[in-house]
Amino acid sequence: MFNPTRDQVRQFFIDAWRKERERQPLSPLEDLAVGVVQLHPEYLGALEGGEAALARDYPPEQGETNPFLHLSLHLAIEEQMSIDQPPGIRKAFDVARARLGDNHRALHVLLDCLAETVWRAERDHKAPDGLAYLECVRRGSDKG
Repeated sequence: MFNPTRDQVRQFFIDAWRKERERQPLSPLEDLAVGVVQLHPEYLGALEGGEAALARDYPPEQGETNPFLHLSLHLAIEEQMSIDQPPGIRKAFDVARARLGDNHRALHVLLDCLAETVWRAERDHKAPDGLAYLECVRRGSDKG
């Protein structure tokens, strides 16, 4: 199973964005990553930050969003929806998008719920709870 390091994930996004800027051919996954990056121009500084971007920490207790984690969660959601895993995630997203009236806001509902689901799984040393994830998405889209 592929289990990239923090630096490998960061380098992947940095390289994909560099290839996009240089108009080099992209793999399908890089193309998807570039699409996610384009949703967040506020992260371009991190992606263009070179070695400093690889080493920098983004402590949540200081109110900082880790751009690489955020982009990675977006990418995970794209993959989940492409295979409808957990079953029903695509429909839950469609409902959220319809209720919120905005594709990116709906993606962020999923992103917040995925982050919570992963955090709970790690905290409890259990597999992620797909049903709780879907329920979180449903609740989040109701808040519109």
